[in-house]
Amino acid sequence: GSLVRTFTPFYFLVEPSDVLSVRGASVVLNCSAQCETAPRIEWKKDGTFLSLVSDDRRQLLPDGSLFISSVVHSKHNKPDEGYYQCVATVDSLGTIVSRTAKLTVAGK
Repeated sequence: GSLVRTFTPFYFLVEPSDVLSVRGASVVLNCSAQCETAPRIEWKKDGTFLSLVSDDRRQLLPDGSLFISSVVHSKHNKPDEGYYQCVATVDSLGTIVSRTAKLTVAGK
């Protein structure tokens, strides 16, 4: 009865890519991770985890992608523009972090 630890594949199927958006548009940053145990997906923006619980504009889609319903962008308020990373965690295995995707909002 020796315990053999087998390698468990845990990887991204889809990673986010850079997005150019305009103010008021909706944006999807794609992310999907694969593992036998469903990974918990979280998102970081500019290195900080996003709290999506009470966020009425940003939501986590079932596949792990981040949906922004309406990009907010003004001279002094640019809460959506920045660098995003998808973070997938499986408790028994660890965490993987996607490539960084830049969301740029085009001016008028």
